[in-house]
Amino acid sequence: MDTARPKTTDRRRTTERQLAAPTTAAELRRWAIERFGLDEARASELLTAIDSVVAGQRQLLEDSKHEAMRALAEGFAAKMERLQQQLDEKEVTVSNIARYFEDVVATLSDKSHRDPKTKLLNFDWFMERLESFLAVEQRVRWCAVGVVDINSFKWYNDTYGHAMGDRIIEQVARVLSDQIRSEDFLALERAGESRDLHARFGGDEFCFLIPDLPGCREAVEIADRFKAAVGSHDWSREDRRLVVRPVRVDVGVVCLRLGAVAERRGAARKLSAALIHRADTLMYDAKGRRADEVQRCAVSIERGELVDFTDPGNDDVFDHPGTGT
Repeated sequence: MDTARPKTTDRRRTTERQLAAPTTAAELRRWAIERFGLDEARASELLTAIDSVVAGQRQLLEDSKHEAMRALAEGFAAKMERLQQQLDEKEVTVSNIARYFEDVVATLSDKSHRDPKTKLLNFDWFMERLESFLAVEQRVRWCAVGVVDINSFKWYNDTYGHAMGDRIIEQVARVLSDQIRSEDFLALERAGESRDLHARFGGDEFCFLIPDLPGCREAVEIADRFKAAVGSHDWSREDRRLVVRPVRVDVGVVCLRLGAVAERRGAARKLSAALIHRADTLMYDAKGRRADEVQRCAVSIERGELVDFTDPGNDDVFDHPGTGT
């Protein structure tokens, strides 16, 4: 009885050992030998095969992990790229919106400074520009300020109606913009850039500034060219009835010797008003005389006031090119 109990215990331990899963290569070798009755060579062969399978599975697992990480990284990169693209598109949109509103503001600002009928500067803005020019212009040259009036405009309005009057005003404004230019004399200096300013004075009157000229003769040449262009325009294109009485204009021009900027900076507003007043007076003088030529005068500035320009070397400053340059 006593000798049988150890055998039972050993058998139980052997069964437990056989049923327990091996956790190391040595335990696996021992388990294979005991479980299947393999010798050492066959057990080694079995373990080698198992190692190969396990290594393969491990490699597949590593490859899967790397593939998953690469896919994740690529997905993240694609997502970041889409996000960046969306941000870029939003930035472009914001930029376009900002540019649009800048254009709107610029357009509204420009329109607020222009006469809606002729698209020329309105008179108030013209006067601000003239005042600014007189206050800061450094070049000691000549400039010209002129006033234009459509001859017998009331007759056209009363005879042919206000619509015809509007068409005449618009066409005279186009001729004014086209013909009153300083660039003819300054193309080499400014590569064709023009800073001429034209405005609707009010009603059928206009005014202009030619900011940089060699002398008085050139100012009158430009004003004469404009006057002749209005007279030679084919007014029948506007209305056949205008053939009977083509449109004419009267022009008064004041040619100003600028002098030193210090002479005019503090009196720019007063000088601007004085120049327009003189040009307006000359225009009405031409109208009263029914003169065919542009009425003109030359002035300079002394102690903040306009005075008639005199040059002992020239009997008439309008007969000599480049006067006083």
